[in-house]
Amino acid sequence: MQYSFNKTLDMPFDDAVNKVTDELKKEGFGVLTDIDVQTTLKKKLDVDFRKYRILGACNPSFAYKALQAEPRIGTMLPCNVIVQEIEEGKIEVSAIDPIASMQAIENPGLQDIADQVQAKLKKVVEGL
Repeated sequence: MQYSFNKTLDMPFDDAVNKVTDELKKEGFGVLTDIDVQTTLKKKLDVDFRKYRILGACNPSFAYKALQAEPRIGTMLPCNVIVQEIEEGKIEVSAIDPIASMQAIENPGLQDIADQVQAKLKKVVEGL
């Protein structure tokens, strides 16, 4: 099963991060966390790694509904979106498929929420 939605962009890395952030906002998501993997790995392990950012996206209304339906769903939040440079000028954006990530949770009350969040994240990726 595929667990993410992906799209490759032809643009500078920082422009791609900004574009992803803007598209997320259009769908009601904010970026709660922004992990710069390249910088972190250099600092902690002194290794070189490609440009790679993990954006922790959250749509507050859907997060609230999910938390009401499943008290431990916070272990699956926020929805991660990655922006990585796969080669010079080629940026891949990948967003988690919430339906795939929530399959392990046996709670039918989450299905409708996951469906709606999936549609919004697909729209984000397709809009890039």
